[in-house]
Amino acid sequence: MKRAIFFSLITWCVESVAIAKVRLPPKAVTMREILAASNPEDWRPLDPNRTLYLELSSGRVVIELAPEQAPNHVANIEALTREKYFDGLAILRAQDNYVVQWGDPKADDKAKRRPIVRAKPMLKAEFVRPSSGMPFTPLDDRDTYAPEVGFSNGFPAARDAKSNQAWLTHCYGMVGAGRDEDADSGGGTELYVVIGHAPRHLDRNVTLVGRVVSGIELLSTMPRGGGAMGFYEQEKDRLPILSVKVAADLPENERSHLELMRTDTPTFAKLIESRRNRKESWYKVQAGHIEICNVPLPVRVKAQLAPKP
Repeated sequence: MKRAIFFSLITWCVESVAIAKVRLPPKAVTMREILAASNPEDWRPLDPNRTLYLELSSGRVVIELAPEQAPNHVANIEALTREKYFDGLAILRAQDNYVVQWGDPKADDKAKRRPIVRAKPMLKAEFVRPSSGMPFTPLDDRDTYAPEVGFSNGFPAARDAKSNQAWLTHCYGMVGAGRDEDADSGGGTELYVVIGHAPRHLDRNVTLVGRVVSGIELLSTMPRGGGAMGFYEQEKDRLPILSVKVAADLPENERSHLELMRTDTPTFAKLIESRRNRKESWYKVQAGHIEICNVPLPVRVKAQLAPKP
């Protein structure tokens, strides 16, 4: 009898330990751990044919273009770049918590403005595109500005199935083509990048053409302009643009070899969840939600080309 009781106690202890292990809270998975555990197929190389290098005295800003969303504007910006339209122009505007903008400071003077050789000065707006047939990975969170948000071709995007419309969203680092009051008055001769809290009210009002994937800090830390809307009032305050080039036009050894995390993989879904519900011990309350512009889009130097320490 005593022996039976002894073995029953042992069995109870073993089962209790097993139950305790099952009930232990799951270990917090951080974004860093998810990135470290990612596979090569979770990443895609930055295509040099759709990449711009904005060269400043402070360094290089790398811009990934979005031809699927704005094919005419992207083609025109590449044409402007290849005819060296932007070379020697300047950063004209740095508005706090909003945008940095560059272009021709003499654009309003017909006699002195930078001539356009082969590109077009203005294009029909490309605010939206048909959502049917567009690749889209939805974000399972409500959005204030659109019926649905998610990612398309690696870019933050929104769509409305009822109207068959899709568009890119004004998240931090996104690049747009400036325009006047007429919707069709832009073409890419003036470009801006978002450097503040996402101005989503601009969605479907401006043609977004891409996003900064490297070097955003060179723009976001610029001295703010003292004029209206952050424009620099004095020429001496404007930062000159050394050059803008299409990456594919440069030799291999002069390119920035980057790769971006794909947004259509289970790994990226895990990354979103790790940011939606932060489980690190520092967080006392989990948000339970995430906004499209708060989802990080990881970029890294291609491993095989990373410089040796």
